[in-house]
Amino acid sequence: MRLDEYQWSRNPRGLHNIGAFMRPLDITRYSRPQFGWAKLVSENVEFVEDAATLLAQNITPVVRVYLTPEQNAQPLAQQAYSLVAAYAAVGVKWFELYNEPNLPVEWPGGTQVDYRNTGMIASLVDRWMTWAEYVASLGCYPGFISLAETDVPALATVRWVDALFGYVAQAYYQRFVALLNNGLWYATHPYVLNHFYQEVPGGGPTSARPAEGLNNREPGWHFEYPYDPICQASDPGRTVYGGTPQTPNGDPVGLIATGMFMNERSSALFGSQAVPVLGTEGGIDLPDVFGGEIQRDIRYPPATQFSNGQGTVAMFEWSALNAPAWFFGSCIWKEDLYYRHGGYALEQLERIAPIYKNVPAVEVMGGGGQFVSAPTLPPPGPGPIHGAPNFHMVLLAPGLEARWFFDTAFAYWSVFRPIVTTFADWPNYFNYTRSLAITVIATPESADLMRESISAAYPNILFDLIVVEDNLDSVAQLLNARAQRNARFG
Repeated sequence: MRLDEYQWSRNPRGLHNIGAFMRPLDITRYSRPQFGWAKLVSENVEFVEDAATLLAQNITPVVRVYLTPEQNAQPLAQQAYSLVAAYAAVGVKWFELYNEPNLPVEWPGGTQVDYRNTGMIASLVDRWMTWAEYVASLGCYPGFISLAETDVPALATVRWVDALFGYVAQAYYQRFVALLNNGLWYATHPYVLNHFYQEVPGGGPTSARPAEGLNNREPGWHFEYPYDPICQASDPGRTVYGGTPQTPNGDPVGLIATGMFMNERSSALFGSQAVPVLGTEGGIDLPDVFGGEIQRDIRYPPATQFSNGQGTVAMFEWSALNAPAWFFGSCIWKEDLYYRHGGYALEQLERIAPIYKNVPAVEVMGGGGQFVSAPTLPPPGPGPIHGAPNFHMVLLAPGLEARWFFDTAFAYWSVFRPIVTTFADWPNYFNYTRSLAITVIATPESADLMRESISAAYPNILFDLIVVEDNLDSVAQLLNARAQRNARFG
């Protein structure tokens, strides 16, 4: 499937509705500001007729199946399937299931919400896979589980993506690749906050106009956080993964940051090239009073109602003209808030015609999504290393747990950001065009087995073995010493 084959308005502007059962839906709230996406949270079929009307006006509905926190921990009810069928019957293509499961508020009270909770990760993916395949069977597009964008350690977005994708690769590799070939997309929640700015004319890339000096009819806008010049000047080398002492748990809070991270991880694990990303909630901070301001990051000008209005138009235009081909837009949070406090932004959207995105004919899988096993093709597993390996994995041998690694060798992970896993068959999921180094932490009893199962089976891998001779503390000290001298491998 190609990016240009996904059916949508090509207008990156989007608005999130008030919520499930909030009837009647005022279609003019979406048509007057010239939105191209309408995010509808639905518990039943309350917006089916509205969805048909939106489609007739070239506004693409995105329907999230609403589940209560209690339902998140239970088997999926038939309603999750019948709701999709009802909306698909009127032409809706885009669907979501689950919402920000990396937040405790989305679970019954007392649930341990942690990316290291393997039972939670497995149950989410197991249920989502069955549902997603049903959506795809109807010729529709299932959205992968959306996450809150946060750097709180146990809830951190980048760690949750790795945990979810890791389980998918281990349990559903072929079925997930089939979904990638048949309409899968990645849902993100890009709350831009005040991570945007417009350069002062002639002032250079790190200059920023004051909030009240923005003009969306002029150039110089930046929405590429954390890769923009201001962020890089203040914390060189920061990425969505983190990569600096100031960001030990990643920094996903930007318009395209999480989408970029998911595409990079997806490419490494599944051979994808460009998977569509849609922000199904998010946007620029919106003060609730005129004259108010929100400045969560002091490196950037504060967000005001004026800068929100100017910036929101610029954000959508940047999405159409400057964002990666796979970024299809975002739905600002949310209808009732904007019609209460965001009048200036809505006026700007009504007055200024949208810029439509020119989506190229880029293959989602790029020819690399098939599991390479034919004898006439390169063997499964990573290819040769040229210079430095493309990816680095820490593999914990049987008897060792990921929780121990993150609790005691966190400094090493913070510096080098390897993939951490206990699944020894992960090299199978790497395309031959990508190279891999594996740091294996093994007991004396398992060292030879790990060497044989990895180093002998995959000769292209850089095999870095650490044997636990005495106790785990010695391994932690060794890894932390590597971090201090910036030596990834021994």
